[in-house]
Amino acid sequence: MNKISGAFKNKKVFIAYIMAGDPSLEKTAEFILSAQRAGAGLVEIGVPFSDPVAEGEVIQRASMRALKNKINLDKIFDMILSLNGKINIPLVLMTYLNPVFVYGYEKFFERCAACGASGVIIPDMPFEESDEVRPYAEKNGVDVITLVSPSSSDERIKAIAGAARGFIYLVSSYGVTGVRSKISTDISAIIKKIKQYTRAPVAVGFGISKPEQAAEFAKCADGVIVGSAIVKIIEEHGASAAPHIEKYIKGMAAALN
Repeated sequence: MNKISGAFKNKKVFIAYIMAGDPSLEKTAEFILSAQRAGAGLVEIGVPFSDPVAEGEVIQRASMRALKNKINLDKIFDMILSLNGKINIPLVLMTYLNPVFVYGYEKFFERCAACGASGVIIPDMPFEESDEVRPYAEKNGVDVITLVSPSSSDERIKAIAGAARGFIYLVSSYGVTGVRSKISTDISAIIKKIKQYTRAPVAVGFGISKPEQAAEFAKCADGVIVGSAIVKIIEEHGASAAPHIEKYIKGMAAALN
């Protein structure tokens, strides 16, 4: 059992998303440790990118702030490496394909393995084109996390689930990331379809921000992913955000279990 799959063993997992370099990489490391203390079972680390097509306004602004700080992949890998010995939950990079392509697939996944990143999510990489990166990921023991959307056909769900590594990221709603007051997608029905084809855990993301939403999705999902609500806390509190992140995640993680 790899580190990501192991994180889901016998419990529901709260997954926190934090943008690398907002407001600084030193603070990102602090926020990751705060998330771990508060009960997050996995942390997604956002790689800032100039054209984050899957993101809503909150994460877009965070990405722009990080880019102004001249954050790049080398600096992010060094930050993750600095957490060795302090972190015992999986860390997953969430990036777009262009930065990975420019960095070089082989070098990117070698650096992931060397610094301790357990997986990568590439939302703008179609599943049908994922064979482009999978050989490099598998060679280095890094999971490529696949996404299922509300519009995915049964045939596509079967293919994605069959190739799943780590966990499956189920997108709760159409559109981009961001806090939503109501999510009307029949998540339970989609998860039942996915579970016909895989034993991989399924985590639901996009739009979740409240404990009652987390509790509801935890009835059928193995994990819940929250990004924009956490990034908004960082936007509001800046370098002093750690205790606010910790308080928020404690409440969300408690709601799952």
